[in-house]
Amino acid sequence: MEAMRREITTEEIETFWRDGIVCLHEIIDPQLVLSMSDPIAALVGTAQVADLSAMGDALAANGQDVPRSETPADARGQFFAGVDHWLEHEEFRQFACQSPLPEIAGRIMRSDLVYLWEDSVLSKEPGTIERTAWHQDMGYFHVSGNKVCTMWCPLDSVTTDSGSVHFVVGSHLWDDIYQPNLFVSSVVIPGTVGEQIPDVEAMAERGECQIVTFDTEPGDVTVHHARTIHGAGPNTSERHRRAISLRYCGDDVVYLTRPGAPLKEHHHKMVEGATLNSEDCPIVWRRN
Repeated sequence: MEAMRREITTEEIETFWRDGIVCLHEIIDPQLVLSMSDPIAALVGTAQVADLSAMGDALAANGQDVPRSETPADARGQFFAGVDHWLEHEEFRQFACQSPLPEIAGRIMRSDLVYLWEDSVLSKEPGTIERTAWHQDMGYFHVSGNKVCTMWCPLDSVTTDSGSVHFVVGSHLWDDIYQPNLFVSSVVIPGTVGEQIPDVEAMAERGECQIVTFDTEPGDVTVHHARTIHGAGPNTSERHRRAISLRYCGDDVVYLTRPGAPLKEHHHKMVEGATLNSEDCPIVWRRN
């Protein structure tokens, strides 16, 4: 198994638990993540990824609020996303299960073992007008526990103009699990329960919360808690904004059915309140 390029510091672990987000600069070999360029490109135009730009068009045509930039239509790029590519593609399986990323998750979460929940590809082409709506990952996952994180691994130089992810500092400590939404809109998934995401931008303007973002390069990894509220802007740059997200669970996590949230077809052994089943969610790292 390939090693991390450097050790994770105590300060970085403490930052994750205090702020709900930490950016680990130069933590993995850039060539490792860049090697995923062709596997990602092979997904485009297939049924394994969703066209979120088309979803945004459909929602807007139905009168729903879809926040977007004003990029001219002839320069418009596509926003697409997919999940669970590790199930069918060996390159994604190795990246999610046999790279340094599971160990990074375990050490950041202070967990003795790490389960893979899912992988995800997120791509905004140059000129993508869709924003990623403010959301909280936990509401999409049928789990309960404090050791659940998302790792975001960019394949490109990412800045605010190309759609960097913004995080609400400390929101992982807020009381609510919020309703999951449709990702390009604040419209919630029908049948889900809980409160809607608050207007965090207005809260930030009033000084009631803090929003941070990071410029990142291949080899950098952001790690945020599954309860941390986050979103991203459009890609108004001339660069692609491609990333692979990995969602990992630690040793305190159990199954919890969340009404309305999508179920995974390969999760055959969910037992309410039980620890995750390694046939559905493979154990990808153990502490020595």
